Amino acid sequence: MRLRTALALAAIVTAPPLLATPGLAQDYPSRPVKVIVPFGAGGPADVTARQIGNILQESFGQPFVVENRTGAGGVIGTQEAVKSPPDGYTLLMMSNTQTANESLVPQRKYELMRDLAPIAPVNYSDLVIVVHPSVQAKTLQEFIALAKSQPAKLNYASSGQGTPYHMAGELFKAMAGIDVVHVPYRNSGEARSGVLGGQVQMMIDAVPTMAPNVAENQVRALATTGKARSTVLPNAPTVIEAGIPGYEATIWLGLMAPAGTPKPIIDKLNAAVNAAVKRPDVVKLWTQQGAVPMSMTSEEFDKFLRGDIVKWAEVVKKFDKPPQ
Repeated sequence: MRLRTALALAAIVTAPPLLATPGLAQDYPSRPVKVIVPFGAGGPADVTARQIGNILQESFGQPFVVENRTGAGGVIGTQEAVKSPPDGYTLLMMSNTQTANESLVPQRKYELMRDLAPIAPVNYSDLVIVVHPSVQAKTLQEFIALAKSQPAKLNYASSGQGTPYHMAGELFKAMAGIDVVHVPYRNSGEARSGVLGGQVQMMIDAVPTMAPNVAENQVRALATTGKARSTVLPNAPTVIEAGIPGYEATIWLGLMAPAGTPKPIIDKLNAAVNAAVKRPDVVKLWTQQGAVPMSMTSEEFDKFLRGDIVKWAEVVKKFDKPPQ
């Protein structure tokens, strides 16, 4: 009798935890959910996290609280998410900064696809190349010619190493064959202030955040970075139209959770996010801002992330190579 009892207790103790997850997912969430944004307040990731968080709060009846944990090009906030319990109550709003960091920041203490679980993408936005009005270049080709005539004399701002703005800048430098100095700021707000104040000559920024400054003639838009012209900045040609075939760069946003988060919870969040980005009011708002909704299963998002890691690893290889 004692042996049977001991074996029964051992079976209960060692039973796989996923046996209880269907009920756990059914009740999820039963308390507030924290959404870590590893970037500064007011940027695309922060704004989008709050928009999606409000919709998820409506859907689930629990607060989705945004917490900005900035620093080290998104590494600090990402590390915080990695260390969190895998119970669905800590999520990470991430971007292509994290996929770039896989090759750009080898000393980080985590691996994206090992230590985090994909939930769903949210949206993407084209970027815009802008210059301060004092720069004597009215077109992208004029800026390229100016940069070639003054190697390492012009500079461009970004919100930090590995951010989409930095990576888009390095890709532009490599494909245009120019030497422009990267000036990393602590966040996108400070970088934007740098180009608005003329401390730096150029910046590549998200269309939704920089478009108002273009409209007020505080900066000059030279080109946008998508395959087609931006509906928000239709007068700006694409980089491809401006003479650099094959150039494309965007900022995309998505949600991940600590590895080990039960699959039923991942699936529940994926369904809720996909429903949120398809809402007519959300689509209308994002269209006005220049953002495009993205919808995938968690498995499709996993494949997307792995492909993006490979893409930016190829760009990083070119960083130390001089312009041709």
